[in-house]
Amino acid sequence: MSDSTVPPAPQGPAARTGDALRRMTARSRDEEHRASTPLELFFDLCFVVAVAQAGGRLVHAIADGHPGHGVSGYLTLFFAIWWAWMNFSWFASAYDTDDVPYRVTTLVQIVGVLLLAAGVPRAFDDGDFRLVAIGYAVMRLALVTQWLRAAQAARGEDEAGARTTAVRYAIGVTLCQVGWLALLLPYGAPPAWAFLVMAAAELAVPPLAERTEPTSWHPHHIAERYGLFTIIVLGESVSAATVAVQSAVDEHSALGDLLPIAAGGLLIVFSAWWIYFAVPIHDYLASNREAFLWGYGHYAVFTSAAAIGAGLEIAVEQAVGSAHVSTRAATWSVTVPAAAFLFTVWLLHSRHSKHGMAQQLTLPVAALGVLACTWTGTHGVLWAGFVCAGAVVVGVSLQTREYV
Repeated sequence: MSDSTVPPAPQGPAARTGDALRRMTARSRDEEHRASTPLELFFDLCFVVAVAQAGGRLVHAIADGHPGHGVSGYLTLFFAIWWAWMNFSWFASAYDTDDVPYRVTTLVQIVGVLLLAAGVPRAFDDGDFRLVAIGYAVMRLALVTQWLRAAQAARGEDEAGARTTAVRYAIGVTLCQVGWLALLLPYGAPPAWAFLVMAAAELAVPPLAERTEPTSWHPHHIAERYGLFTIIVLGESVSAATVAVQSAVDEHSALGDLLPIAAGGLLIVFSAWWIYFAVPIHDYLASNREAFLWGYGHYAVFTSAAAIGAGLEIAVEQAVGSAHVSTRAATWSVTVPAAAFLFTVWLLHSRHSKHGMAQQLTLPVAALGVLACTWTGTHGVLWAGFVCAGAVVVGVSLQTREYV
């Protein structure tokens, strides 16, 4: 049979199904129908545990009157959660082979996620970061093996750039991990300056590694992955607020005091979802410069989205007298993350597709309006929900008028 009669090899995830071992070569950035795999979705869901733990400790710290400790601990631990998730997602976008070694290594990373989540209460309450450090090490060193496998597969002369990039990633991640273990295992809680130095070192690895040749991450796939994780953290906010309302009603029967908080919280979360997914972003992710700034900026998007749920829990506890904070402080715990979410989504997403001053100012003005709701008394959360819903209505109206 001649070569012309041989059917072309299948492409994409379907071609890899059932293969026990494949050569880990870079996937094409132009691959069609690139979507999240079941393993990636499972990976994301396991991160819910860690996000819930961090949000839960934030609630307890603020409700007990220790907002500084709660916020700093939350931001520190969420960095580890976010950074491990982000590194996996970008690697998978470029190199996902979906074979047995890849799947097993990803499952090992999930074990690291669960160890980190189990260590969150001890890190928050006692400043003991050892279990968090061990879980983080499991996730990161498993990723190193993936990069080494990608480097080993890039054997041809035309793949020298890809091999260099993979080796740089492996070295950079390993050095950072050694630094974290040296910092956390002997001493527990790191000084603030040491954490900032190590976080900066982590953030520097991808730009340095891809300086010569970028990885072949897929814009549609990356946009989808970030969108799915946004849904997860917003869903965690809904879950946390629902449990808080249920517990308050069971223990205090204060349904009348909680309905405005529940209604405002739902309006905020629904509006957050609508605003984030109002426009597609994949066309903007044309190069590493835009993509890295966009991806790094999502630290603020994810932390604020998850913190909305924590804030709603605090508002519920304050309404029934279980939190040692004022009404204004409880409202702050909702309005600040909600305003941060609106502004950062505008900065990363919306401003690239808006036309005219009115469209550009809608979300920044709404963010200021949400903050102003802090001073509206006991119904501040409800008013903040109305402002968020109003931003959606205005945005849809302006966009509709543009195309009429």
